[in-house]
Amino acid sequence: MRKITTCLWFESQAEEAATLYTSLIAGSRILEVQRFGEAGPGTPGTAMAVTFELAGQQFMALNGRPGSAFTEAASVYVACESQAEIDELWARLTADGGEEGQCGWLKDRWGVSWQIVPRQLSELLGHADPVAAQGAMKAMLGMRKLDLAALYEAAGL
Repeated sequence: MRKITTCLWFESQAEEAATLYTSLIAGSRILEVQRFGEAGPGTPGTAMAVTFELAGQQFMALNGRPGSAFTEAASVYVACESQAEIDELWARLTADGGEEGQCGWLKDRWGVSWQIVPRQLSELLGHADPVAAQGAMKAMLGMRKLDLAALYEAAGL
């Protein structure tokens, strides 16, 4: 295990979540599944902790006690290479009870917050031409799922 790993606390869905997450992003994989034994505290054989990588970034999904909810204060930021990648991740992460947010933010069905953004977003928002940057910002603020072509159009680029 790496020295620094982000830990996501689930009630009982750690393995299911890690399996979905690793199926979404190329270069991702489950590294290890630790299971509860007879000593508990979970049901023997069920996942206690799942260590996985998303495009080289390591995470741990932990099945802990109920009642610990995720908030937007922490999110998984995904810099997408294309509109097709944005569309696919958005659809799969909001499926089965996920929630759309504004400006490229969403919550998956477990409440984990994600930012699904085009890799070019920082270039657009920090463009040397302040009119272009403000156009992109104004357009982004009116969107849920980000539309790369509309952001470029709003920036006049």
